[in-house]
Amino acid sequence: MPTTELVAPNAIIPALKVNGKKQALQEIAAKAAELTGQSDKTILEILLQREKLGSTGVGNGVAIPHGKLAKLGNVFGLFARLERPVDFEALDGQPVDLVFLLLAPEGAGADHLKALARVARLLRDPEVARKLRESRDTSALHAVLSLPSANAA
Repeated sequence: MPTTELVAPNAIIPALKVNGKKQALQEIAAKAAELTGQSDKTILEILLQREKLGSTGVGNGVAIPHGKLAKLGNVFGLFARLERPVDFEALDGQPVDLVFLLLAPEGAGADHLKALARVARLLRDPEVARKLRESRDTSALHAVLSLPSANAA
């Protein structure tokens, strides 16, 4: 599944203003709820439960909060570039400014893991991360997320 199938242009937030991790998750959950028709409270609860297991801040300013929802039809992605980095309790201690939310249906199994692996590979690429940080609007961010290297499995 190419990254472009995970994130529609309307699921990109080019400059999210938040003061911390919880507020970032709340804002992202609200936007995801709006686009998926799911409950923002349910999405937020799933994300907070996942964070209790360990931070989804994977390092180098990147976080990939994720979870599974019973009523979701297919894997859903949302990307947010934070206006300023926030402490996400990341593995490397660095603040996070690139957040990729990944939601999957309860029974997604391998699809969820494949999507998670693809997103992690994409955002671990220093060049992709640099371009995402430099991009200021939705179409530019979507173009970076759609780069061919992003789709290579």
